Amino acid sequence: MIRRIGRLAALALTASLFPLLASNTSAHERGTGGTHAGLNVPAVSHGEMAVISDYRSGIIELASRAVDTNEPFRRVLNYAEIQYSYCVWGRMPGSVTDEESPFNECAHAYLAATKAVLLSMREMPREATAAGEIISAIDADMARRGLALITCQFSGEAFNTADIVKPNWSKVPLHPASMASLTGVAALFGLAVLALRRVLRQTAQSSE
Repeated sequence: MIRRIGRLAALALTASLFPLLASNTSAHERGTGGTHAGLNVPAVSHGEMAVISDYRSGIIELASRAVDTNEPFRRVLNYAEIQYSYCVWGRMPGSVTDEESPFNECAHAYLAATKAVLLSMREMPREATAAGEIISAIDADMARRGLALITCQFSGEAFNTADIVKPNWSKVPLHPASMASLTGVAALFGLAVLALRRVLRQTAQSSE
């Protein structure tokens, strides 16, 4: 019985990682919907991404508290958060700054949506002041770091809320930073399973 529980626990842990690792491996695959029946999300430049990513949590927090919202705003906000999860919550090294990262295009998608959400709040009576302060801070950071003119292959790419951008999993083995990060996660997962099995074994022995 204990062994069965251990196997089920291991399967549960595997299932929790499966959405991140079992995506189709085609290059930067879009969601199967792909009808473009959603809302358009304007592109974000590579330079903007580097700064907006630093303010993302504050932007999303402000947007989540917004009261005077409408359906388009909520849909773009939801898209920003969905894309963020598909991009492994921004945890992959180089996903924002490295054009060659298998996660760079999906990072463009969630940060483009984050930018759209921020600009929308500039027109909201209650959120306009806070949104304006964030925009001013982003503009100042971009100017200070000289990022305004920096572009990449995805800088002109617009997005759509009906079109999920997935990481390019097939290129992970060719990107050392991503490969090292995922290898580390796999190693930690393996250690967690071994530790769980040891605890369950000790529990079974003590109950005999």
